[in-house]
Amino acid sequence: MEQRHLGRSGLRVSRLGLGTMTWGRDTDPDEAATQLMAFTDAGGTLVDTADVYTDGESERILRTLLGEIVPRDELVIATKAVARRTEGPFGGGASRGALLTALDGSLRRIGVDHIDLWQLHAWDTTVPVEETLSAMDTAITAGKVRYAGISNYSGWQLATAAMTPTTYPLISTQHEYSLLERGIEREVVPAAQHHGLGLLPWAPLGRGVLTGKYRNGTPPDSRGASPHFAGYVEQHRTDRAARIVQAVSTAAEGLGTSALCVALAWVRDRPGVVAPVVGARDTNQLIASLDVEALTLPPAIRAALDDVSAIELSYPERPMP
Repeated sequence: MEQRHLGRSGLRVSRLGLGTMTWGRDTDPDEAATQLMAFTDAGGTLVDTADVYTDGESERILRTLLGEIVPRDELVIATKAVARRTEGPFGGGASRGALLTALDGSLRRIGVDHIDLWQLHAWDTTVPVEETLSAMDTAITAGKVRYAGISNYSGWQLATAAMTPTTYPLISTQHEYSLLERGIEREVVPAAQHHGLGLLPWAPLGRGVLTGKYRNGTPPDSRGASPHFAGYVEQHRTDRAARIVQAVSTAAEGLGTSALCVALAWVRDRPGVVAPVVGARDTNQLIASLDVEALTLPPAIRAALDDVSAIELSYPERPMP
């Protein structure tokens, strides 16, 4: 699998990341082990988790696989803090105390002495950004973190964080990004590129809708049928989405590949993107995603997909005539 530099840093990651949000709920430890083996056998290195995924169980499962399934130094381990909320003075959010407490919790659950990419899961309106980023600096200086990133920030929030004086600059940002969700192209993508942050898209398959599995209803074994994810999927089941899914399916038929690979290749090779993060319930789903490594979309098909999924830009994102 091709390796790419993450932002303006020396850190290289595989151009497809393995997401672990389902680990501990829809994906049991044995299946997680099989997924990780398939991913690393294909050359994958970036494994993304968070302290809130299944209340920390995702991180705990990852701990059981390090060394046993894959050597620690062959993975880029990324996790997140801020979203986890518990009682007490250090129970959540982006304060200095809460973040450093959360980091120690993640290190303990994963069973490692450092995190390769530690990310702020969301902007915290109650804490000065200078305090938040100073905690990231402290963690890197202490050797507990190698690189820092952010997630789900708006354009102005990303720019504010990137311009706040720090010892160690941010190198990455995570956002939902797919043919069905292109809103970050208005401000987030230009801001990330300007400030040198590599983009790690989550939900690159439109929460599963772009695979075409929901065209004729909701499969009983899909996320759309799950009590945990039904609302998560329903957001992208619209008339506009149906037109885009049809275009993706048509392109896949013409290329002799899957709709999944077409949708994933489109976002993987967008400007500013380093590595889409793919979450799979089982290994078969993951292997289907790994097939994208062999696919590069022809310019004509990419242009057609750009057109059918285009979003409206208004002033000031759209230049004045």
